[in-house]
Amino acid sequence: MKLAIVYTSKTGNTEDLVQFIRDLFLEKRIMAELFRIEDVPVVKLFTFDAVIIGTYTWGDGEIPVEMLALYHAFETEEVDHIVTGIIGSGDSFYPQFCGAVDAFRDMLYVQSRLAATLKIEVAMQVADQERCSRFVDIIWNKIENGA
Repeated sequence: MKLAIVYTSKTGNTEDLVQFIRDLFLEKRIMAELFRIEDVPVVKLFTFDAVIIGTYTWGDGEIPVEMLALYHAFETEEVDHIVTGIIGSGDSFYPQFCGAVDAFRDMLYVQSRLAATLKIEVAMQVADQERCSRFVDIIWNKIENGA
């Protein structure tokens, strides 16, 4: 089983989140490769059984420009065999809290085997660790059970 986590981070909050998620997979003895979006060709991600996408939200709830090619690739390629998850950080002060997560979620629900989404308020807190653990369990169960 091959699992990739691809992300972008502006302030470091999303990077901290994806690293924590990766460590949870490793604790379960599940190898998860971590990629910054600019360091991986998008087509390589289609060779994985599962892809977790981590993003921040830009402006008025928009997907960051560096994630647009990934979004469009998942939107247009045959990825219905890939288990996906989307995670991100955002600030609920803005009207579109984690809008990029929502945009990816809506598209991945149609195009892939979306298993779970997770939104974190600004920076990960101790209280978020259980939610992260549930996210990892849901992803793993979807992979294992094919559900």
